[in-house]
Amino acid sequence: MLIATNIHIEMGKTPILKGVNFTAAAGQVTAIVGPNGSGKTTLLKAMTGELSYEGQVSIDGQDVAQIPAQVLAARRAVLSQSAGLAFPFTVLEVVRLGLLAGLDAADETLPNRALDYVGLSGFEGRFYHALSGGEQQRCQLARVLVQVWEPIRDGTASWLFLDEPVSALDIGHQLDVMTIARQFADAGGSVVVVMHDLNLTAMFADSVLLMKDGKALVQDDPATVLNADHLSYAYNCNVRVNTAPQATDKIPFVLPQMASQK
Repeated sequence: MLIATNIHIEMGKTPILKGVNFTAAAGQVTAIVGPNGSGKTTLLKAMTGELSYEGQVSIDGQDVAQIPAQVLAARRAVLSQSAGLAFPFTVLEVVRLGLLAGLDAADETLPNRALDYVGLSGFEGRFYHALSGGEQQRCQLARVLVQVWEPIRDGTASWLFLDEPVSALDIGHQLDVMTIARQFADAGGSVVVVMHDLNLTAMFADSVLLMKDGKALVQDDPATVLNADHLSYAYNCNVRVNTAPQATDKIPFVLPQMASQK
């Protein structure tokens, strides 16, 4: 279980997070959604130790701030929005970086298996900078998967923190990446993912935190969070939410054509 309690962050004198509470459980995909500037990425960086904060973040009862960096790296992997490289690494060299932080450095087969998993088999010798944006994103996903390849290790869940992992992908690869996240959670791991696509969020998330202006508005299951009232308030426009007429699970969906300015 991950628990973030009363998280405050200021940059300069500007408050970015204002007492945010958040929880995520093993075996689940937990999504963080909200408009631009609401604090989604900042919250993710606080929980992964990339930003200092007031409050507390704990994983399985341990304060993250007290876990040694090498121990934390073996338990959780982070996919940032963008990852620039200054040197001409090949795809395989980038993915192999995940071995250095994880516990499976001796398994030289993992990078190739991870590349196959994300649909980049055969790209091993290509230069990272020659890839499209979407291919680079999947290459980085392979890297973080190598870092925490086993969703459960010694009875303890591994964690994936993904910041907008489908932002540069076409719809087919979006579904592929979110299916990978779903499978990781179904195997006992935990996934925390920052999302902009509300429909993909509704399809794949078990729990959703909706944010606005550095605050947590509501966290619950997708059907409860992604309703017209919550979304209209958060995004400052009139939003209509519906469900597919033949869907048995009543997954909500949002059509942009139905949104209008307040």
